[in-house]
Amino acid sequence: MSANSFIPKHLEGIFAIVLAAILWSTGGVFVKLLPQNAYTILSYRSILAGSVFLLFFGKKLLKMNGRAWLNAAFYCLLVLSFVVATKLTTAANAILLQYTGTIYVLLAEPYFFKLKMERVNIVTIIVCAIGMLILVSGDLSSGDMLGNLIALGSGILFAALFIGQRLNAPEYQAGSIFWGNMMMGLIGLPFLLQSPLPTLPEAGMLAFLGIFQLGLGYLLFTYGLKRVLAIEGALLAMLEPILNPVWVLIFYGEKPSFAAVFGGIIIIFALTARIVWLGRHKRKLRSIQGSARILGTTKE
Repeated sequence: MSANSFIPKHLEGIFAIVLAAILWSTGGVFVKLLPQNAYTILSYRSILAGSVFLLFFGKKLLKMNGRAWLNAAFYCLLVLSFVVATKLTTAANAILLQYTGTIYVLLAEPYFFKLKMERVNIVTIIVCAIGMLILVSGDLSSGDMLGNLIALGSGILFAALFIGQRLNAPEYQAGSIFWGNMMMGLIGLPFLLQSPLPTLPEAGMLAFLGIFQLGLGYLLFTYGLKRVLAIEGALLAMLEPILNPVWVLIFYGEKPSFAAVFGGIIIIFALTARIVWLGRHKRKLRSIQGSARILGTTKE
């Protein structure tokens, strides 16, 4: 593959993940603006997102195994806990506490995949835990404690879904997301049927949440991740927790507390620093291995 043909594909991948992160980040502001309860919003959003997946994947979504159904349940509970938390506490708390799921991934991954617990992961976990404690303990006045606890639970579910998807074969992963959306759609359906019909602006927001924020967001991220390095994808996805509170501040007027901002900065900095460090470490290791192969070939 020539350089000219590689660069456009790479830029396509970067653009796709940036757009996915921007779409994901709009979830908080629309959940805040909509007057419907969390279950009604979730039912509309999940049914529409599932329709997007059905359109793109078709019969492939019927291929499921036991682990895929478990991951579908994790996904269903994850989207439920995030929206409920966003309704109860600040949007900043909800998204930042969900991203603490990375801590649990770092703890669980070595066990499930027989990997060595690296020192950088231990440091990252400690720093993120400090940021999490600052965020939760210092923001009780502006955020409901129950909402904060549910948001913490969404972080655990985030990790469970991530590990579960990695443990399963790729051909089952889209099905987990689709059927998770269908589960959530059914759970919220009684609330949807009892609620009054949304106004035209409300219908537009619900359609955006389902079709674009969730459905297209996941499709773009999947598309982009095939065209960029894993480190780039992870760094670009960090736009979501950064932008989510910004949109809520601009369009809803909800200001995160100093503790939420400070704790969130610590968490995002720790995760970003780890990603960058690992990327440089792997490139250095590949360079050393490449030099060793060249020397070995020369000796022969």
